[in-house]
Amino acid sequence: MTGRVTVIGLGPGDDALRTPQADAALAAADDLIGYGPYLDRVRPRAGQRRHPSDNGAELARARLALTLAAEGRHVAVVSGGDAGVFGMASALYEAVEHGPASWAALDIDVVPGVSAMFAAAARVGAPLGHDFCAISLSDNLKSWDTICRRLRAAAEAGFVIALYNPASRTRPWQLAAAFDMLRTVLPPTTPVVFARDVARPGERIAIVPLGEADAAEADMRTILLIGSAATRLIAREGRPPRIYAPRSAQ
Repeated sequence: MTGRVTVIGLGPGDDALRTPQADAALAAADDLIGYGPYLDRVRPRAGQRRHPSDNGAELARARLALTLAAEGRHVAVVSGGDAGVFGMASALYEAVEHGPASWAALDIDVVPGVSAMFAAAARVGAPLGHDFCAISLSDNLKSWDTICRRLRAAAEAGFVIALYNPASRTRPWQLAAAFDMLRTVLPPTTPVVFARDVARPGERIAIVPLGEADAAEADMRTILLIGSAATRLIAREGRPPRIYAPRSAQ
């Protein structure tokens, strides 16, 4: 088959954080597929076809990309941040596994991008300097009990937690419940970073202690970094504090 699919991480928002490899892959594609707001971040070249779709249509996007590639087209599937971190890469391979055998013969590449957790971490210091994990708070595809078990295990094990998809209109209570549970494990002084629209216009960053963290301050455009008991905060007079995780944390 001559068609191919390239899954591309666009980074967190600022074009300067998108890799040259991603730009080259976007320019080479015949078709651009993705969630509408992500596609809006890509300037199409003449002759390219755009296929925007709504949030929650990941498998449909993946199947469309594979169908077009099977027809011989070069398809770029865009994803925010890194395509492999709660992004379109896994949706594409899920579609391959459960689709026609011919899809497995297609050329498929994944172009990495800067994940939101790395962009947020860079804004506040070095909070991911020792062991960390990433957890999605969305219970659309897994149970709330599973999420709570993973959060507790990560906190008890001393991991810094990057928390994706913390809240939405259809999931308004989960973040407050997660904070309540984490307060039974971590000290109330544990730093929590709220990073909204990181690397985009309107970026807002706040560092608050876990004991004062307010779930109402987060939405789907927010990523949270929750420190461990080893996380350190450096106060700076007249300037925002910086936090870091010592590499020697036990």
